[in-house]
Amino acid sequence: MKKILVLNTSPKKEDSLSRQLTQLFISEWLSKRPDDIVCYRDIVETGIPHLSELWISAALKPIELRSPEERDELILSDILVQEIETADIIVLGTPMYNWSIPSALKAYIDHIVRVGRTIALDENNIENPVTGLLRDKQIYLCLVRGGVGYQKGERFATMDFQRSYLKTIFNVMGIDKVAEMIINGTSHGQHYIDIGLKEAIEKIKNIVLQHVDTSERK
Repeated sequence: MKKILVLNTSPKKEDSLSRQLTQLFISEWLSKRPDDIVCYRDIVETGIPHLSELWISAALKPIELRSPEERDELILSDILVQEIETADIIVLGTPMYNWSIPSALKAYIDHIVRVGRTIALDENNIENPVTGLLRDKQIYLCLVRGGVGYQKGERFATMDFQRSYLKTIFNVMGIDKVAEMIINGTSHGQHYIDIGLKEAIEKIKNIVLQHVDTSERK
């Protein structure tokens, strides 16, 4: 049995394509693995605050040295970290905002990149000071972009700070198994949306079938 954590980050609800992708993924997954556990975290509704001076002070201290105020400051962060620590699979849906990610998702990431929990630091190792502590996990990125030209070799590939950042930051935390479902050109009309959805659905089906086949062989 697998535990799946679904992260939705779009402020849109019914009209959100990234939310539609995460739900399509989960529906397909549960059709093949109905006993797996799915947990949802709506990052927008959670209202995750930006980091404070108190948060930084608390996160850099051993737990036994934290004041009551510092422990309170980390309550939400501890919950978010535990969610990702206990998940086997993460399904993250997000739109591209200004060639990057929504600020709510950035705030979430700041809360889960924690020394001693998701990363370890070795100041004596100058070339590779950070080690990821999250192991045996896979993340599926459900990405939506209003524009086109972000694929490798295309005109705006160097401006894709959505996919590159997400892959980098989760890799830093130890998650190097990454797959993507991408819809490009949503602001250019329904034709692009239809093509993107069709390609994403096909990829989701292949991913789920591959995972089921691999699990059955073990």
